[in-house]
Amino acid sequence: MPTDRLVPVIEGLVAEMERQGTAKGAEIVVREVIAATPERGPRFLLEGQGTKPFIRMNANSYLGLSLHPAVIEAEETTARAMGAGPGAVRFIAGTHAPHVELEAGLAAFHDREEGMIFSSAYAAVVSALVSLTDRNTFLLSDELNHNCIINAIRMSRPAGKAIYPHLDLAALDRELAAIRGRARRVVIVTDGIFSMRGDHAPVDEIMAIAARHDPEFPENVVVVVDDSHGVGAFGATGRGTEEYCASPPCDLLVGTLGKAFGVNGGYVVANRPLIRFLRESSPLYIYSNPITAGEAAAATESLRILTGPEGGKRLRRLHDLTKRFESGLLERGFEIIVGDHPIVPIMVRDTGRTRALVRDLFEAGVLATGLAFPVVPRGDESIRFQINADHSEACINAVLEALSASPSIRARA
Repeated sequence: MPTDRLVPVIEGLVAEMERQGTAKGAEIVVREVIAATPERGPRFLLEGQGTKPFIRMNANSYLGLSLHPAVIEAEETTARAMGAGPGAVRFIAGTHAPHVELEAGLAAFHDREEGMIFSSAYAAVVSALVSLTDRNTFLLSDELNHNCIINAIRMSRPAGKAIYPHLDLAALDRELAAIRGRARRVVIVTDGIFSMRGDHAPVDEIMAIAARHDPEFPENVVVVVDDSHGVGAFGATGRGTEEYCASPPCDLLVGTLGKAFGVNGGYVVANRPLIRFLRESSPLYIYSNPITAGEAAAATESLRILTGPEGGKRLRRLHDLTKRFESGLLERGFEIIVGDHPIVPIMVRDTGRTRALVRDLFEAGVLATGLAFPVVPRGDESIRFQINADHSEACINAVLEALSASPSIRARA
């Protein structure tokens, strides 16, 4: 069928996004990565930019493991032995030993009974929430939760839902009291680290609130935490927001292999009955191919590095570089959200100025991401910087200098 009448409509929608400044625009294309040296971090060459090297300040590879030789070797060796792809979903063609090894390793890392890997953390969140929600379930969600949680709630069709103000635990407590008798099961879902801001949920306090109200619901108050940005980058040993908050374990923890672990895929860890239920009910697990055996082996190698002496060194370096960058921004008069996580946003609070500053940084050889409505609320427009452990002090200094020299900044002074 022709799309002659549809095309003008969707072209108009895209044009309106561009007019409002909310369109994402063309994606950069990385054509080569120049390995790090002891003096400087890795540099990236882009299509259309010749030999100009860029510092990447918008990557989730917090520990720098995506370029680690041992991680790359683990993936290559396993791919040669088991093939480039899995061939089919797991319940049809079976699974591979590296998948099973990785799931066991993740469960042990988080001190849970079982682990389960998905094609992505987005798929893990959607599948887990949809599976855990029935017509007797009430969902409670932080207003700044990630898009995957927002869409999962839309697809879940619960008995009811409520969005509490960001980190307003008194409001969460009131919501739980108000829904007593209206649902058999309650699911509280929150990000561990809020990806646009770098702040964290006080998981210990959320668990305490859930425990107080739990006796009032026949099928419990269940706490789900998506700690994709926390695992591997937060807490003394990289175990994420639970560790940082000294929290008891949440009922279901979602993590990703695509950020600090430097590979691809997502996972959940929980008790054995819950994981067995999810294997039988999660649509994006049952009907989607898993990550490849090579990716699973690479993630297991990343986990081995994280839990060893090198992982501790990388975590400490990540923290030190983050504090160095924060201090430099504050000294230069920028408004930031201070925290211990390597997401460091500059709060620009204007879409036009945000985009102008991102352009200035690009011209200076710095890749950074501007965030505007609807990704963030109006008035919270910002530039999100993400520190990686394979950055160097010279990288941090170069970015600070680029910010100081920005024509957009000087024009405001």
